[in-house]
Amino acid sequence: MHCRMITVAFSTSFVPEIRFGDNLHQTIGSAASSFGAKAAAIVIDGFLAQRGLADRITAQLQAEGIEAYVFSDFAGEPKIAHVRHATEVVTGADLVIGIGGGSALDIAKIAACCAASGEDAMYYALAANPLPKSPLKKIMVPTTAGTGSETSATNIFAGPAGKKLWIWGAETKADLVLLDPTLTATLPADLTAWCGMDAFIHAFEAATNRNTHAGGKFYAHEALRLVTGALEAAVKQPDNMEARGKVLLGSCYAGIAIDNCGTAVAHAVSHALAGLAPIHHGLATALGFEATLAWLVEADTADLNAAAKACGLAKAADLPAFVSGLMDRCGIVRALPNAFEAIGSGALANEMKAPENQPMRRSTIREISDEDIARFAATIMSLPKAA
Repeated sequence: MHCRMITVAFSTSFVPEIRFGDNLHQTIGSAASSFGAKAAAIVIDGFLAQRGLADRITAQLQAEGIEAYVFSDFAGEPKIAHVRHATEVVTGADLVIGIGGGSALDIAKIAACCAASGEDAMYYALAANPLPKSPLKKIMVPTTAGTGSETSATNIFAGPAGKKLWIWGAETKADLVLLDPTLTATLPADLTAWCGMDAFIHAFEAATNRNTHAGGKFYAHEALRLVTGALEAAVKQPDNMEARGKVLLGSCYAGIAIDNCGTAVAHAVSHALAGLAPIHHGLATALGFEATLAWLVEADTADLNAAAKACGLAKAADLPAFVSGLMDRCGIVRALPNAFEAIGSGALANEMKAPENQPMRRSTIREISDEDIARFAATIMSLPKAA
């Protein structure tokens, strides 16, 4: 008797050209020239602009005969006002260069689409309308190792009401990604840890949720190996470029994984938290992950066990202690910002049940009941509040 193997069909999304190397940001000018750019808009974190990086890149572009515009007037999570201002700056350019954390990259990618079409970002929010088929060319240069936005088709921003919205589509993806570990060296230890945990959780959720497939797990498992093997060293030894490079590459691969398979419950928690008050996305996701992981691994699926093995563990049941230990060693304080002091667990539970968070709820490998949500929310909101 012959057994027929049952295969699961899947497709993997387009992966941009990725270049990796120390001081690769010094090639931005020549890369822009290779695209035939005549005018380029640089969307860059204000901190990096103040340290002279925008000026140095502008000089590179001008040496190539490319006119340069700079937008750096934003901070924190992307807001609709930031996206609109960036779109004004980008309009008239034929290339957009995003440099910074996930906020800078998401703003740059959205602006590249809106400037090409003349439409407002809200026109595309939550896939209300199709994206323009000919967006501006995009070069993405991440300076944090966490979001994976440089390879993702998902872009997050806060709408007029302050709620997190998303714009999704291949049209927002980069044409070229430059991964330069030296640009992450100035990231403080707490941000290195928060961003690194975000990358870890991207990889883990992409590898274990209902939408996972072999194509996504290929990148996710390698991301788990890279991040778990190097994050502690990157946090404690800021000049360790090998460790920083591994976490940066792991973050990029994790971005490819979530681009194919999406996220799950930890991101439902973190997006809900961000809908209530300002909080760093990596910290919020790490807190949400730790609060839900013991519940999640009770599912004991083959995918959960495979993810555990990619982390160097024997089985999925070992994950909660491992993750808490990693967070401890990386100095992650389990506390919410003071802005959450007057917010109750009911408000967080309601945010988790909001329509924009349902895709993450549905993709989680375990069914999430309203009672589960109430319990997770109570756990999160019982955390201390810190300045």
